[in-house]
Amino acid sequence: MVSVRTYSEIFALREFRVLFLVRCVTMAAISVESLALASVTYAATGSPLLTALSLFGGPLVTLLGSMTVLSVSDTMGPRRASLVMPAAYLIACLLQALPGLPWGARFAILAIPYLAGSATSGSTMRLLHAIVPPEGFVLGRATLNLAVGVMQVVGYAAGGLLLLTFSPSTLFLLAAGGCAVVMALLRLGLRERPAQPKEGGVVARTREVNRRLLGSPVVRPVFLALWVPNGLVVGCEALFVPYGEESGAAVAGLLFAVTAAGMLLGDVLMGRVVPPQHRDRLILPMRFLLPVPYLAFALAPPLPVALVLGFVASVGYCASLPLQERLVHATDERERGQVFGLASTGLMVGQAVGAAIGGAVAQLVAAHTTMALLAASSVLVSLALSRPLRRSAPAADGTPYGAASGSPAASSG
Repeated sequence: MVSVRTYSEIFALREFRVLFLVRCVTMAAISVESLALASVTYAATGSPLLTALSLFGGPLVTLLGSMTVLSVSDTMGPRRASLVMPAAYLIACLLQALPGLPWGARFAILAIPYLAGSATSGSTMRLLHAIVPPEGFVLGRATLNLAVGVMQVVGYAAGGLLLLTFSPSTLFLLAAGGCAVVMALLRLGLRERPAQPKEGGVVARTREVNRRLLGSPVVRPVFLALWVPNGLVVGCEALFVPYGEESGAAVAGLLFAVTAAGMLLGDVLMGRVVPPQHRDRLILPMRFLLPVPYLAFALAPPLPVALVLGFVASVGYCASLPLQERLVHATDERERGQVFGLASTGLMVGQAVGAAIGGAVAQLVAAHTTMALLAASSVLVSLALSRPLRRSAPAADGTPYGAASGSPAASSG
């Protein structure tokens, strides 16, 4: 397989170009749909908690799938598995476009794509791993994250502008159209890969692999570092709508856009600018860069300052890239779909829990105060995980990682 170390080399791979375009359209559709749903929910309820859950609560549904059928990410062909989520999103967006729905029904509809996709959440990473060579994984993951960052900026900014003229129902229909485009790209632009042989029942295999991964003293801290500190900061972002109301300006779209832009910059720097041998060393400072700027929200900063703080903080999300690289080297390739499915599910659930906590606290105190409290909690969690994360760090003798597949890192305790 050809070397992949630059953007020109990775985009020379036809299937990667398709996968990148899929990610772009997907994130644009999700951003538009999320902003529309949050706006409808806040207008109907005036509740910061329900608004936060409308933005980030859906992944809580994936807990059921991650505990029972997540191994389908490996036992189903990755292209076929990747079609499940956009198909379910298409149905959900069409239903959300119906006028006059009560907010309770909207929340039930919100669960549809997460329930359908909970078994296949690792399929995109399986496709990426099959398309690019091993040394190109971080660059490929970072480049897909660029699609997330750029299209969140575009999606939230466009959604905010569209809401000035059109109803949320129109935005839901636009998002549904985006999902249809994603399905066509996956079907026509990617070839299927073979599934892994089934070894026992799906539920039994899922539980066994999950038990082994979460019981590992090497792998477990990596998962926790990906899930908990990030989730608490997402709780800050889930309060952008109520924060905008406090400040007397509808600024949620701007705040979402600048935080997505900060994440984009961080991924560019980590994936392309930082030399591979230095990426791992930046995990610690980037993990603290993520929450620290939000501590300043305790002072209820004006909009220009809030935008700068959100942008700078989101650069810290790039710590996830070398953490995911540790997962690649510390786990069995035959379980790669479930590994990244579990990582993705935990990340989304952490975000949903962070949003729920933020929304609940914001029922009692001001949104800007809640954001500072969540940021402080994220700092404390990152401090607590610093020592356990050393178990998965690169070995001192220069070997790639202290825990390779099949080593004690992949076993429990």
